[in-house]
Amino acid sequence: MPTLSSRTFRSAAPAVLAGMAVLALSLTACGSAAVSGGADISNGDAAPVSNGAAQIAVSVEKVEGEDQCVPDFASAPAGPVTFNVSNKNASSVSEVELLSDKRILGERENVIPGLKAVSFTVTLTGGNYQLYCPGATTEYKPFTVTGAAADSASNGIGDLLKEGTDGYANYVSGQVDSLVVAVAALRKAVDSGDVPASQRAYADARSFFERIEPVAESFPDLDPALDLRVADVEPGSKWTGFHPLERDLFEAKAITAGSKALAAGIVKNVGTLKTLSAELESDAAYQPEELANGASGLLEEVQSSKITGEEEAYSKLDLLDFAANIEGSQQAFEYLKPALVEIDATLTQQISSKFDTVNAALEGYKDPAALGGYKAYTDELKATDAAKLTALIQSLQAPLARIAEKVATV
Repeated sequence: MPTLSSRTFRSAAPAVLAGMAVLALSLTACGSAAVSGGADISNGDAAPVSNGAAQIAVSVEKVEGEDQCVPDFASAPAGPVTFNVSNKNASSVSEVELLSDKRILGERENVIPGLKAVSFTVTLTGGNYQLYCPGATTEYKPFTVTGAAADSASNGIGDLLKEGTDGYANYVSGQVDSLVVAVAALRKAVDSGDVPASQRAYADARSFFERIEPVAESFPDLDPALDLRVADVEPGSKWTGFHPLERDLFEAKAITAGSKALAAGIVKNVGTLKTLSAELESDAAYQPEELANGASGLLEEVQSSKITGEEEAYSKLDLLDFAANIEGSQQAFEYLKPALVEIDATLTQQISSKFDTVNAALEGYKDPAALGGYKAYTDELKATDAAKLTALIQSLQAPLARIAEKVATV
């Protein structure tokens, strides 16, 4: 369940299907010390293995005055690979992704100078990949994996993990089906010109999308088409998706021909999401560590855009999105939980307890009379509660971030 959660509009050429051809990368380039932009890959040898996973340190830093991503190794043996990402002093780079065939296999966002290092773990087989650092002088860095990954564990834990990924795929399918129905209702309300009905339909649709946001984010062109915020729209680019429609419905409180076109575009792109997610399910493409990375990534979504009020700037439905992200994160965790209990029962119990604490706190923000069932996230509420909510999420994310490497190295 890889993520693309920065909302940064991608400069990569359009490509969403996992079967599309990856850009050709040479082994010579991967092993070379010199790369454009002044940054060096310090070691051409394969990364060392520790705790069952190859360890790659990615330093986001200024090199000769230019912001760069500098991995300490350009190659790793097939199998679990953990990327440990830290930002020393680069202001224009806030995330690091690993790409294959333009599909995002894993990523970490909110990589900001001064914050502690973050990591993600993926299981890779031999081939050519890319590290992608949006905003760096050299955005793409080749990364090579040698050999073939070992088969998944055939013991009881491996079976439990397989059951978990299959169950999660069914969960995603159900949420996407509900989203298809919800956006069709949204379009119908918008086409009728009924602003209050359209506002209610907008709120209904958002929760389904936010629960499975990492799945949409794994397709680099589809996610910004559906969920880009205005601050992230590149000059000259067309703004589409939920949020320009949100502006029409909640700020202008008027429905225009443009509003109707936006609603139609949402329906079309959600249909594409259904097709692509079904292909992932049929290909059994979900891996346990992807669920784990996605669960942690959803919490990053809360911290990076919901807590700040950036996500639902016009509707003030951020707490609805917040709750949906938490629910989606917990579902990914719960599907892995039977295996996690066998792998690390203490950590599993700690995470379960933290989810209980966060969910109990969210109960205090429910309002059955409010749109979406939660209090509006006004500037006043943000001023009094943002710090408390941030602390709650951070206390949950810290242990949750540890499970990807654990499930990948069984």
